[in-house]
Amino acid sequence: MIKTAIVTGAASGLGYELALLLAKDSYNLILIDIDTINLDVAKQSILESYSVDVKLIVKDLSEENVAEVIFEEIKDTPIDVLINNAGFGLFGTFSDTDWKRELEMLQVHIITTTHLTKLVLDGMIKQKSGKILNMSSLAAFQPGPLMSIYYASKGYMLSFSEAIANELKGTGVTVTALCPGPTKTSFQDVVCKGTTDNKITFNMACPQKVAAYGYKAMHQGKTVAIPGVFNKFLSGLPRFLSRNRATSIVRQIQERNREV
Repeated sequence: MIKTAIVTGAASGLGYELALLLAKDSYNLILIDIDTINLDVAKQSILESYSVDVKLIVKDLSEENVAEVIFEEIKDTPIDVLINNAGFGLFGTFSDTDWKRELEMLQVHIITTTHLTKLVLDGMIKQKSGKILNMSSLAAFQPGPLMSIYYASKGYMLSFSEAIANELKGTGVTVTALCPGPTKTSFQDVVCKGTTDNKITFNMACPQKVAAYGYKAMHQGKTVAIPGVFNKFLSGLPRFLSRNRATSIVRQIQERNREV
């Protein structure tokens, strides 16, 4: 039986690692990213090891109605797995950060992800099977000064995923929110130009392990997946501390972590 998976943000990092895991399990792939060069490199790397079909869609997911454009290209293909991985961060106080960049982030993290999920979901329900993995973050569990839009958007993704996972019980479709902590990808350089490495590294995870954890959780139908014992502990802190205290701690971490 032919199985097909969509992965957004597939040119590198967690998206690429998840695509590799899917290819290993014989899924044909639809890989989506804005990075033409690295997306093609990812495709060639996958084809060197696995005999699957790989379709590339080069799109800017911050564009309005891009989910609809993508769906027009793939609507005749039954989708078994949707991985909404694309995203980026932005560091700085909200009063000083660039609104255009923040609008792009909201479009990628919230609007495009939600719209693509809605478009693909109908087919999954009709075929009575499907798995959706949404990339949230440890950031979803508390406010994040100096990365306010990023933290808030990941909070949305966690809440959205949990809600529709509940709605979809009994349909054969599952939704998983993967909530990793710091992971060694190109994310840091995008967040804060001029800084290529996190200053706080003791809890840094490798993308292969995070991807494997999330991939397994998705196939098990878990609703929320938090890789790492320490990250699980951190996700629970807001239950034991006041929100003001938790927010202050996050700010201290951000200031230390983004020192240039």
